[in-house]
Amino acid sequence: MIPKIKRILYATDLTKNALYAFFYATDMAKKYDAPIVMLHAVEPPLLYFTPASLETAERAKGEEQEIDLEEMKERLQDFCERMEVHLGYSCTDLVFDILVPVGYPVEEILKAADEKACDAIVLGTHGKGFLKQTLLGSTATSVLKRSRIPVFAIPLPSDETTIGWDNI
Repeated sequence: MIPKIKRILYATDLTKNALYAFFYATDMAKKYDAPIVMLHAVEPPLLYFTPASLETAERAKGEEQEIDLEEMKERLQDFCERMEVHLGYSCTDLVFDILVPVGYPVEEILKAADEKACDAIVLGTHGKGFLKQTLLGSTATSVLKRSRIPVFAIPLPSDETTIGWDNI
């Protein structure tokens, strides 16, 4: 018997591939009456400091990062509200939580899926250059290999797709 999907993790890297995957996540959410946990992982910066400046830099970076994360969360909430026009129903009713953790995307996706008790992961895929036919993208591939729950890896239908973050 196939387990019921009760909560969906939608992971976005803010590309048009991820935007397209959101349509699938919302469709699944409506079909299964399952709320969506939206996640955008912010990779930690690579910083080099002298030991004397490390504490000051960490404090300043922490404050700056907190502001950036709140701005990112607001951007995702705004995106959800603007998507309602394209979806034909309330996106905000489908989104249970918005997460913007600092960390490596694969780790944060798997951690959030576990902590938020998600039953499925939806994310966009993309290939690079001549490897487009063989690569899904390193994040999607790693999530597919390591996940213990179903992963829906949604490719962009074509490069000519007019969907984009600027025109929603």
